[in-house]
Amino acid sequence: MPVLDRQHVAGSPLPPSLAGLPPRSVPETAPTPLQKQFVNLSVVALIAGAIAITALELGTPLGSPLVKLCVLVAAPILVVTTLDAGVRIWRSAWAWMPVDRGRGLFRLAWVVVAATWIAIVAAATFVVLTA
Repeated sequence: MPVLDRQHVAGSPLPPSLAGLPPRSVPETAPTPLQKQFVNLSVVALIAGAIAITALELGTPLGSPLVKLCVLVAAPILVVTTLDAGVRIWRSAWAWMPVDRGRGLFRLAWVVVAATWIAIVAAATFVVLTA
């Protein structure tokens, strides 16, 4: 099967209803390092997180080996995938700046959210591993 990622669309004129509107997207020039593995890694983190949360809901203490193991598996994956997404958002923000500054700034706000999420995951990991 041919690869369909990032192929140039040859001569697709906009319909008259969209001709005067600002662009809806900016092409992505380079994939991020984990783009092809992003979903698979996220599934592993989701399953590890579900096991840890279920164990905690059933009364397992925070410092139990099961919860610590799940956190040791899920936390690095969450940090790495969030960093990868942050790189993609960062690139998108700067690609939008010359086209639509407001959309670019909005995406920069999401970079801040991604960085905050990484800090929260690191703090929660520290709490669980020191319990």
